[in-house]
Amino acid sequence: MRTPAFALSFLLAVSGFAATPPHLKPEEVLTPFVQHGELAGAVALVADREKVLSVTSVGFADIEAKKPMSEDSVFWIASQSKAMTAVAVLMLVDEGKISLDDPVEKYLPEFKGQRVAGPKPEAKSEPKGKKKGKEAEAKAAPLPEPEPVAAIHPITIREVLSHVSGLPFKSEEEKPTLDGLPLADAVKTYAKAPLATQPGSHYQYSNAGINTAARVLEVVSGMPYEEFMQQRLFGPLGMKDTTFWPNAEQVARLAKSYKPDATKKKLELGNLGQLQADLTDHAHRFPMPAGGLFSTAKDVSQFCRMLLNRGELDGRRYINMKSFEALSVRQTPPNIKQDYSFGLNVSPDGLSHGGAQATGMDIRMKNGIVVVWMVQHQGFPGAGGKAQAEFKNWAVKEFGK
Repeated sequence: MRTPAFALSFLLAVSGFAATPPHLKPEEVLTPFVQHGELAGAVALVADREKVLSVTSVGFADIEAKKPMSEDSVFWIASQSKAMTAVAVLMLVDEGKISLDDPVEKYLPEFKGQRVAGPKPEAKSEPKGKKKGKEAEAKAAPLPEPEPVAAIHPITIREVLSHVSGLPFKSEEEKPTLDGLPLADAVKTYAKAPLATQPGSHYQYSNAGINTAARVLEVVSGMPYEEFMQQRLFGPLGMKDTTFWPNAEQVARLAKSYKPDATKKKLELGNLGQLQADLTDHAHRFPMPAGGLFSTAKDVSQFCRMLLNRGELDGRRYINMKSFEALSVRQTPPNIKQDYSFGLNVSPDGLSHGGAQATGMDIRMKNGIVVVWMVQHQGFPGAGGKAQAEFKNWAVKEFGK
C-alpha cells in the first residue's frame, strides 16, 4: 500500500529530512554552463563589507591545454576600468583641485571652441511610380556634409564621466586597437572632431569621455595617469594584479578568450582584438583609462568593497561622503532614459558595470554584498550574462541581508 503524499512529507519533516531541496553550492550553479559548452570557465566571488565570503572557480582557463581556471586567474576587465578611473577623478574633486561642473577646456585648451555636427540633410524622395535609372543614380551628387554648429556650452567633467558629452565611442585614429596612442595624443583626436550631439542632450557610451577625464587628472595632478592609479588606488587597496601591462607571470595566468562557434553549440578560441597582441609591450601599448585594465576577482573585490563601505576600506578613506553620494546616484539628465553615474550603472539595488568579455561587478548596497564575475567570453553578454545572473541570484539568496 502506498503512503499518501501528505503523510510522507510529514514523516520526512519529523525525521529530520527537509522536503525542500538543500542549498546549492556555487559550483553546482555554474558547472552546467561549462558542461553544456556555453562557457569555458569562470571565477565568481562574493564579499561583504568586512571580507570575502566565497570564491568559486569552475571550468578551464585554457580548454586546449586542459588548464583549470583558478582563483587567481587574470582577466581583461575592459570597461570595468571606467569606474576605477571615475573614482580617481573624484579624489581630485575632494581635494578642491577640480569641480565636476568645470568645463574640460579649462584644463585641456584643445577643446576650446568645440562645435557639434549639424543634422544630416534628408535625401529627396522620388515621386511614386517614378524609378531612377542606374545611370542617373550613378551621376547623382552625394549630399553635402552639413556645417557644424556651435555647442550650447563647453563640455564638462560631469558630462564626460556620465556619457552625455557628445564625444564618440572612439576616434578614427584609435584603430586598429584602442591601446596604440598615448593618452594625451588620443584625447587630442577627440577634440579636433565635432561632437556628435549637443552636450547634455543624449546618452552615448563613450570611451573618449572617460579617457578625456583621465587626461584632466594627468594635467591637474602633474602625474601620469597610470602612476596616479597605482599610487592612490591600486597600491593602497592591495590590488597587486591590477595593471595595464600584465607581466610574463600574469600573462601565464591570463584566461584565454572563447566564443560560440558557427553552430552555437560549442566554443572556439576567441581573442582580445581591441588590444595589441603583446600585452607586456611598454613601448607600443599605452594605458587606456576607459577599458585597458587587467585584474583578478580578488583585486576587483577590494575596489568593490571600498564602494560598499561608501568610499572607505580598512580604515582608509578614498573618496569623501559627498563624492560617494554623487557616484551612487544617477547623473544623467532627466530627459535621458539611461541610469548612469560616473563610470557606473545605478539602480535601486546599487552600482554595477560590465566589461567587453562579459565580466561584471555588482555592488549591492541594498543587500550588503559584492558580486564579482570573471570570464573571458566573447559575445557580450551571451552565456556569460546568463551564468552571471544565476550566480548573482544565488549570492543574494545565500548572503544577502
